[in-house]
This record gives sequence, C-alpha cells and structure tokens, in this order.
Amino acid sequence: MSEDELELDTLGDRKTALFVIISDTDDTFNFVVSIMYSQLFNLLCDKADDVYGGRLPVHVRCLLDEFANIGLIPKFEKLIATIRSREISASIILQAQSQLKAIYKDNADTIVGNCDSTLFLGGKEKTTLKELSETLGKETIDLYNTSETRSNQKSFGLNYQKTGKELMSQDEITVMDGGKCIFQLRGVRPFLSDKFDITKHKNYKFLEDYDKKNVFDIEEYIKRKGKVKLNRNTVITRL
Repeated sequence: MSEDELELDTLGDRKTALFVIISDTDDTFNFVVSIMYSQLFNLLCDKADDVYGGRLPVHVRCLLDEFANIGLIPKFEKLIATIRSREISASIILQAQSQLKAIYKDNADTIVGNCDSTLFLGGKEKTTLKELSETLGKETIDLYNTSETRSNQKSFGLNYQKTGKELMSQDEITVMDGGKCIFQLRGVRPFLSDKFDITKHKNYKFLEDYDKKNVFDIEEYIKRKGKVKLNRNTVITRL
C-alpha cells in the first residue's frame, strides 16, 4: 500500500475493469476495501467537477456483490445520493435486506430510497418479504359470501362486495418459482418476470461454464504480469 497502482481517478476517463477480490470468510482486511471505495467515489466526484464539468465521459458502474461483507463505507448514504449526477452508479447486491440494516443502522432506509430500481431474485428472510409485500401494494378482488339458514323454511343469502388483497402475500413470495423474479422501477408498477437465461447471451461462450478453458486464474495472471520478456529493444526501468 506504499504505492498507488490502481489509479482510481482514471476509471472515468476510459473503459476499465477493476476487480476487487476479498475473502468471504476472513474480514481482517475488509477495512482496506472500505477505504478504497471511499477514495474511489471522492476522487471520481472531484474529477467530474474539476475536469469534466460535472459528468464523467465514461460511466462508472460499481457492482457491489456481497455488499454486507465489504464492511462499512464511510458516508455511503450521502455518496449514493450524489454520485449518479456524475455518471457513477452502484448496484448493491445482498442476500437479505436485514444485512444492510445491520451495518448501516438507521441509514439503511436512506440507501434503499436512493436506489431507483430493485430486483428480487428470491429469498425467505422475513424483513425482506414483509417490506416487499407492502411495496407491491394491493389488488381489488370480488368477494362473494353465501349463507343458508336451516329451519322449517329454508332461506338463502348472497352477499357481494369488492375488497382489497395483497398483490403477493409473504407466503406467496416465499414459494415463488425459482425461475421468476420481481422487478421494481421508480415510476412504474412492479412486475413479475422470468429470469434471463444466461446460456442465450451472445457472450456466454466466453464463460467458464461454457468451456473450462475460459477460466481466469488471477494468481497465474499476476505471475505472468510480473515477468518481462527480454529482447534487444527492451529497456527495464524498474522491477
């Protein structure tokens, strides 16, 4: 960490892929990742304002998988509300919404409120199911009640009324088909959709699932990167 090899302030200048790989069992160095993200957002926002007039030329999308394991990003509830105007976006991926509240406490609702879209792929955590069911709202249904009185003279009754019912109750969401998902976009009614079949994507052939030869070994890549092939035109300035 004594030298800067990431050049975080250049991510919005050209198309770049930055992979941040951390242990999912040992959180000893998670604070380093939190510092990196904090610096990333601050540097890019400053560069967008000072160099590009408020918006980066290349959109920077942060795919924050296993967001709960990254650790607390300082002032993230404020950052997520301001970075999108600079052509920066963050996709927060969680196993359950309660994980967000466990880390960011009262600011968790602020973070969720600044996300224009929500994609639910399935789950059974009660807090998530309850909030999702309430967000989906209610639908109007027809309710028929029949009654019968048995005595010397039989009598029948029929009552008809309209009432409200949850669009999807918690138990219905729990047993939702694994091939389905629920997508909510700001300003649009939520809808139930089929999950995308990744095998139909045009770039699926480049994945390891398609061919084991496509596997990316990060350790082997680092070893190759550290080696320099010498020839008579090669000048080594530093190793």
